[in-house]
Amino acid sequence: MQAKPAHRPSGFHVLELAIQAIELLRPIVAHIRRCDRDLGEQLRRALSSIALNIAEGNRSQGGHRIARFSTAAGSNSESRAALRVAVAWGYVHPHEIEAGEQLLNRIAAMLHRLGAVR
Repeated sequence: MQAKPAHRPSGFHVLELAIQAIELLRPIVAHIRRCDRDLGEQLRRALSSIALNIAEGNRSQGGHRIARFSTAAGSNSESRAALRVAVAWGYVHPHEIEAGEQLLNRIAAMLHRLGAVR
């Protein structure tokens, strides 16, 4: 018997990558939260914001669409910075966040192509 996926695919690739980033970084966020509750919560909210704003932008039009993708891009930058801060504080090692950073970098590039960053 095959295991069920953690989520139902949306068909919007950048949203799928944002969900994958959450799944990949979830244990790291939990560890960071044990070391620094505020930083862990801020990272959790930022990662959620990426996915939620991408989903909203996908169903928006015109300037609202760009605004949502821009907000997602900002949250993506915040997430990447929070991971670097966690490394700087010694909560995690750089190699632990490498795959998550690569995924967030891909999302950033996709959001750029969607017009989130001018």
